[in-house]
Formats: sequence, C-alpha cells, structure tokens
Amino acid sequence: MLVPRMSGFGTTIFAEMSALAARTGSINLGQGFPDTDGPAAMLHAAKAAIDAGRNQYPPGPGVPELLEAVAAHQRRFYGLDLDPTTQVLVTVGATEAIASVVLALCEPGDEVVTFEPYYDSYAATIALAGATRRTSVLRFPDFAVDEASLRAAFSPRTRLVLLNTPHNPTGKVFTRAELELVASLAREHDAWVVTDEVYEHLVFDGAVHVPVATLPGMFDRTITISSAGKTFSATGWKVGWLSGPAEAVAAARTVKQFLTFVGSGPFQPAVAVALGLGDDVYAGIADSLARGRDLLCDALETAGLTVSRPAGTYFVVADAAPLGAVDGLEFARRLPELAGVVGVPVSVFHDDQGAARTLIRFAFCKRDDVLREAGRRLASARP
Repeated sequence: MLVPRMSGFGTTIFAEMSALAARTGSINLGQGFPDTDGPAAMLHAAKAAIDAGRNQYPPGPGVPELLEAVAAHQRRFYGLDLDPTTQVLVTVGATEAIASVVLALCEPGDEVVTFEPYYDSYAATIALAGATRRTSVLRFPDFAVDEASLRAAFSPRTRLVLLNTPHNPTGKVFTRAELELVASLAREHDAWVVTDEVYEHLVFDGAVHVPVATLPGMFDRTITISSAGKTFSATGWKVGWLSGPAEAVAAARTVKQFLTFVGSGPFQPAVAVALGLGDDVYAGIADSLARGRDLLCDALETAGLTVSRPAGTYFVVADAAPLGAVDGLEFARRLPELAGVVGVPVSVFHDDQGAARTLIRFAFCKRDDVLREAGRRLASARP
C-alpha cells in the first residue's frame, strides 16, 4: 500500500534497537536521549506554564517569548540579528523543521546534497518531497570532507544542501574551511543551505561551532535549524525552531501548518527561559558530556574497538571488527546477547554500505555509572 518513493523506509533503526534493549534488559546506548533531566529553571517554567493554563493551541509561528528568545540567542552567541516576527519559526522538534523546509523548497527533479552517514530523517524527507538525494561520504576515522566527492555531488539541478554540524552520527564538528567550501559551492549553484545545528552547544576540547549563516554572503541563502531537546536534555518536549530570511521562513511556515499545525504549548515558554540561562549552564552541559565521552571512548578502546573520538554531539563511532563484526547490522542485533549493550549500526545511515561495514554508533549522554557498566560489559565480550 505504501507509495513507491517511501518503500525503502520501514521502522526506524532507533525504534528497533530501543525495543531490543527493553526486551533483553540491555543498556541502551543506541538512541540518543539522556537519562537525566535538564536545567531546573526550565522544568519549573514548564510546570508554571501548565498551572497558568497555557495548555491550548499556541500561536502558529510560536509563542512570542520563544521567538524573541531564539533571536536573542542567535545575537548573543553568533552576532546574527533576526526579526523574531518574520525570521523565526517554532516547530515540533528539529525533525519537523527539516521536513517543513525540504517540502517547501523542493520539487520532483530537484536534488539535495548531503553528507553520509546522514541522519535517517534526511533521506526520508527528501523522498517525501520527490527530490533526489546526492551524497558525499565522510569516512572513518577522521570523517574529513572529500572535496572532489563533494563537488561531484553538485549539479545544475541542486536545489539545496542539507548539512548537519556538529554531525550525527559521527560526532564531527565541521571546520570553517570545510563550511566555506560548502558555501562556495552553494553560491556557485545558487542553492540554499539548510543547517541542522541541534548539537551546537555540545562541542568539546576547544572545538568551535561555526554557523553557516555567519559566513560572508551566506545569511540570505541559509536556513538554520536547532532545538531544545539535545542542549537541555528534553528530547521528549519536541521544541525546535528554524531561522533565516523572511521569505524562506514564510515558505516553511506554509508547509508546517499542515504537518502538526502547532505543538508543545506549555513547553515553549519554558524553553525560552532555558535559552536565556547563563554561560555557566551551557558550559556545564558540555563539560558533563565531555566526561561521558571520555568514559565511553576509554571503555570502547579497552574492549579492543578502534574509536573515532568525537569533537561534539552525544555520539561516538567505533569499529567493531575486533569483536568479530563482519556486518554492522547483524552485529548490532547480536550485541545484547554478547555484551548486554545496544548500539546502532552506522551502515543504516549510508548509501555506500562499504564505507561503514563494521561501524557502530554508541550514545554517551548517560549517567557515569551507566557508562562504566556498559564499558565493563563490552570489555567482557572481547574475544
């Protein structure tokens, strides 16, 4: 019954692996959600909003205080000046923001350039729009941009570039030089750049997140997407947003109103509070994740895996070949039996399956004790 363009998309790998973790009692390092709550001020603000009766439909573009908070955030961290009434749109998570933009800007015959491995919703959304996916591979272990491959992905039919930095699933933070290459190709082909920046504050070891919209000449062709879920450990709230030129935001808003219409009513003012929290809160979140990253990376290396230590996000990619992996998907399905741990095969985020044959993604947005136990279990599974 499913239309042909969506026939390759079944149950997501995250749903499958989370169900597997629940069924086997394994530690779930597959799906990227924290096991602790976000800032107390944000949680209290949500409760206050519920008690104040803010439980009906919010305004279509978003509640005014969140629109203003997003604009203030972009000015505070990146020096970008936005009109909150025309250049910001609140969405039901970043996933809806991506869908709204791609569906608003792409038609059958258009091409979308993205890097692989890619977050799975990118491929599905491009297919929904009837557009064609063109990719450039980021290869383990450094995941550097291959300029020749990237140039080859562009064509006269390129409509937009869908870019994720910091990058899920690899944990890569794109360098300024890499982003300038993307920007120059977008300008050459008169393409939009849509940037998924949900991990913007989760960078480590002095890495710097560079929004594409801040590069010379790029604001007018860049749509920036982010959300509260990852930064503030509130993935279930599904509060995201996009910003950019008014005409692009209006186009996305036209589509968005027919997807969910609105959502997350009492959570929107709470996220506005969170965005205005002090630098110490943002730094503390990143520092905590950096500690989790080091715990898990050290444990994976002790277990014999080859690790690409990430500069950002919630995730680390490791080569499971030393544990006997030949096919990543098959190995991920066996890992609960072998070690009582669940990860996600990176190959499911690839068109080029060979580029990630034995790679597994693990999430480190978990409590220290959970990560230590996962490391102990993985080490015990070493041949």
